[in-house]
Amino acid sequence: MNEEKKKAIQALRTSKGQIEGIIKMLEDGRYCIDVSNQIYAAQSLLKKANLLILRQHLNHCVKQAFLHDSGDEKVDEIINLLSKLLKD
Repeated sequence: MNEEKKKAIQALRTSKGQIEGIIKMLEDGRYCIDVSNQIYAAQSLLKKANLLILRQHLNHCVKQAFLHDSGDEKVDEIINLLSKLLKD
């Protein structure tokens, strides 16, 4: 497993713990702003994990596709994903 995937897994595990904590905060009736701040922190970790996965994809999958003359399909995949990400 490469370094990007290891870091992405760690970020996802951390965000999983944060989400479990957020649920508990809601169940305990914690202050809404505190809950919202924790949701924002979890979203940031998910974004970080996504960027790490995309970096890994570009460095490995896309690079290999171009070396084997099939890079156009990978570029289309990236463009479609970027269009989704930019809508948010």
